[in-house]
Amino acid sequence: MWPYPDDEVEVRRIQPYQANKPYLCPGCQQDIPKGMGHVVAVPTAAPDERRHWHHGCWEHRHRRRPGRSARAPRR
Repeated sequence: MWPYPDDEVEVRRIQPYQANKPYLCPGCQQDIPKGMGHVVAVPTAAPDERRHWHHGCWEHRHRRRPGRSARAPRR
């Protein structure tokens, strides 16, 4: 799901006051609402492919299987 090795990714913590718009977490396919703290993973070789993740989803990304999570709403 996340093709970049950990040593090739810069991880930035976004504080709630810095979260100015909503994003979709690639880990669980659920929204990260405006005003919620989260992390941004930025591949050093491809910064345009940065992704915004929930803290827990980022921490557990190696255990997740690809696809929709069990709790994700159907769209």
